[in-house]
Amino acid sequence: MITHEELVAALQQNFGFDSFKGNQEAIIMNIINGHDTFVLMPTGGGKSLCYQLPSLIMDGVAIVISPLIALMKNQVDAMRNFSEEDGVAHFINSSLSRPEIAAVKEDILAGKTKLLYLAPESLNKTENIDFLQGIKVSFYAVDEAHCISEWGHDFRPEYRNIQSMTERIGRAPIIALTATATPKVQHDIQKNLGMLDAEVFKSSFNRPNLYYEVRPKTDDVDKDLIRFIRGMNGKSGIVYCLARKTVEDLAETLRVNNISALCYHAGMDAAVRTANQDAFLMEQCQVIVATIAFGMGIDKPDVRFVVHYDIPKSLEGYYQETGRAGRDGGEGICLCYYSPKDIERLRKFQQGKPVAEQEISNQLLFETQSYAESPICRRKLLLHYFGEDYTEDNCGSCDNCRKQYRMVDESELLGIILETILQLNEKFKAEHLVDIMHGNMTAAVRSYHHDELENFGVAEDEDEATLHAIIRQAMLTGYIKKDIESYGDLKITPEGHRFMKRPTIFEVPLEVHNEDEDEEIEMNLGGSAAADEVLFSILKDMRKKLSKKLDVPPFVIFQDPSLEAMATSYPITFEELQNIPGVGAGKAKRYGEEFLKVIKEYVDENEIIRPEDLRFRTRAKDSTRKISIIQAIDRRVALDDLAESKGMSMEEMLEEIEAIVYSGTKLNINYFIDEVVDPDEKDEIIEYFQNAENDNIKIAMKVLGEDDYDELHVRLVRIKFHSDLGN
Repeated sequence: MITHEELVAALQQNFGFDSFKGNQEAIIMNIINGHDTFVLMPTGGGKSLCYQLPSLIMDGVAIVISPLIALMKNQVDAMRNFSEEDGVAHFINSSLSRPEIAAVKEDILAGKTKLLYLAPESLNKTENIDFLQGIKVSFYAVDEAHCISEWGHDFRPEYRNIQSMTERIGRAPIIALTATATPKVQHDIQKNLGMLDAEVFKSSFNRPNLYYEVRPKTDDVDKDLIRFIRGMNGKSGIVYCLARKTVEDLAETLRVNNISALCYHAGMDAAVRTANQDAFLMEQCQVIVATIAFGMGIDKPDVRFVVHYDIPKSLEGYYQETGRAGRDGGEGICLCYYSPKDIERLRKFQQGKPVAEQEISNQLLFETQSYAESPICRRKLLLHYFGEDYTEDNCGSCDNCRKQYRMVDESELLGIILETILQLNEKFKAEHLVDIMHGNMTAAVRSYHHDELENFGVAEDEDEATLHAIIRQAMLTGYIKKDIESYGDLKITPEGHRFMKRPTIFEVPLEVHNEDEDEEIEMNLGGSAAADEVLFSILKDMRKKLSKKLDVPPFVIFQDPSLEAMATSYPITFEELQNIPGVGAGKAKRYGEEFLKVIKEYVDENEIIRPEDLRFRTRAKDSTRKISIIQAIDRRVALDDLAESKGMSMEEMLEEIEAIVYSGTKLNINYFIDEVVDPDEKDEIIEYFQNAENDNIKIAMKVLGEDDYDELHVRLVRIKFHSDLGN
């Protein structure tokens, strides 16, 4: 048996460290002693060393099952840098030719190799299993083990066959390692690998150096992101997107705004993808814009920010990806943009999949949505999700903890929530519970006749977000728990039952608002408040006079956000004015001359230095798509068919058309309106907009009558109205 002194000496000799971090020594000793081992350790905690060092000490070859080619190459290169023998570590995967694979096998048979990395797909090949049956395996290491679990954020079906593969090769100890696993995922991994009796080593998931923030994802999200990245002064960062097209479009947007950015996603040519990854690691570019395919095992300790442009599909994925920031213990900013629309879009993607898979995905999405919308400390929520208690009242390092809150006693509502859970026999999730308390007649409520429950509609005057916030706080306090075996059904804990018998004060944080704070927060969130209120007022007066002269509503000329942008960036040329959101060439030509003249005089008189370097530039790709939409409408293509051909929803297509029309381009969509909108209905909608103070669609629906008018029809006629009068 190896001693502590001998193990430290091996660490010093092979890796140059004088001491172990956290649980590393105990983990390594457990493997050397032949025991199955389960390791939960946050990114940057030193997981790799836990199997690298014992592989060098033990007889035989350690087989490391790893999910990504990039990860294998990175690890093998690192091991070779620590050793005099290049053959000490190898990988076998689809990137190698047959002669290269033969050379790897020669090194293994010659006893040079101590670590062999394989993807589960490669391990499953009969020729590889036959070969490995003839060598001594010291142990199996399953890296990124969350890939095993269907609850994990990166589920890979091949990972679920690992146990049968290893049994065919020959029994040896197993170490499973992951940087993120809830109790449900942990149990799923251990059960699947046949290691329920494994020694579990769990490090704290808290990363004190990381700052967490969630910002609303508005129409100005690109502009806000550019401003944020510029504020990072050239520091390295990763921007995660869910779709490959978004990755490419966003990287191009960053580049045209003078930010050095490259793409990374699985659909790219492998050589280009690898070159981009290397360029980021070598700091030849500042930002990598990527799907979740990027980053697993990437050893770049000085990533200073991780941005989620799209809300992640799970908190496991979010934690794993944010963990790539500040691995050296230095600054790490984790920024996430959130829109409820993104959650709905992700839910729609699950339609058509098996019911059990939909249940799992929806529950993971609900956890992510709860995190994004909650006023509770982000760190506390994350750690609680992974089964760890964070006892500090204020972490001081998330946006929620930096806001001002007052604590509100919601013990009465909590009591009602607990009663309702009992009325449901503890067999339903939070969303259904809130629907019942709020009195929402959903399909599920009707199906189960839950509108007949005593507590149906008991909290109809309460905001649904408040009810969800109380449920989350009750989970943190230990009154409610989610049953992981039934996909998140709410159960009352013994502490919850005690509360029902003897209620005590139960406080929930409620954000404090005042006008000064709201203005400051709005600016921080990339809001469109005008920087120059005087100029903004002048421009509004001009617009009002012009609207009277032309007999059109003011918003047809320029909408408020456009005037606010003018009062922020001070455009004085037609080119600059065209770059203002909602203007474009048509409106710049039609209305711009008078506005530009006033702005220039104002700038000269007040000796204003204009922030031209912050001007947002649009991508050429955007104009290409707009041109194709304009051409299709000229050919009288039905708008729903056009949306489908572009891979867009009807709502997204209307948003594109609205942007085109608001920018000053005249579009004739009468052919489509005549097909879908009743003539009398059309006339009434036009009459409404002619007399309205603004064109807000929600106000229009309330005035016209939500039961009498289809919002799609109102939006179509609003487009016609703008196009006919304003362009």
